[in-house]
Amino acid sequence: MTDSTIRLLLADDHPVVRAGLRAVLETEPGLTVVAEAATAEDAVVRAAEGDIDVVLMDLQFGKGMGGAEATAAITARPGAPRVLIVTTYDSDADTLPAIEAGATGYLLKDAPPEELAAAVRTAATGRTTLSPTVAERLMNRLRAPGTTLTPRETEVLTLVAQGLSNQAVGERLHLTEGTVKSHLARVYAKLDVDSRTAAVATATSLGLIRR
Repeated sequence: MTDSTIRLLLADDHPVVRAGLRAVLETEPGLTVVAEAATAEDAVVRAAEGDIDVVLMDLQFGKGMGGAEATAAITARPGAPRVLIVTTYDSDADTLPAIEAGATGYLLKDAPPEELAAAVRTAATGRTTLSPTVAERLMNRLRAPGTTLTPRETEVLTLVAQGLSNQAVGERLHLTEGTVKSHLARVYAKLDVDSRTAAVATATSLGLIRR
């Protein structure tokens, strides 16, 4: 940063959310919103222009690239801005890919304004901020790694939760029905359950799949 002002890019597909973030952040000394992006693709392009310190990134955009993918693209460049995820989603299926993609912090949209401003300042220095919910969940994962589902197991169980049959899940993910059954068997073993309904309920309560 060339001066004490932290320059922000707001990346969210909802204009009302961007307006709300702008209203909160621009009342804070030393923070200025210099750009907005309504798609993840636009955020990647805008973040590369060299005048952004922190990107506030949503995870879910309408179509096209998602927030985690955009985060990876932004942080892969030398001298990249920091990325602070600001989203409504707190399941493992959302938080882990975003953090693995290089996000410096992860906040939920219901965070108080002062917490949001503090997280932006923390992210600008390269230090990590996690919402209490996300931090607790990550600690639980470290304490009990056996309950962590692989990305593919998460995909399979998420589709099962939507009511799809094994055959339909296989068609959606380009897997054989036998492979889907194998993934589910491993999920059952990890979660210590014996049915699809129980697997979905347990995974949801543990935050492994989105509510």
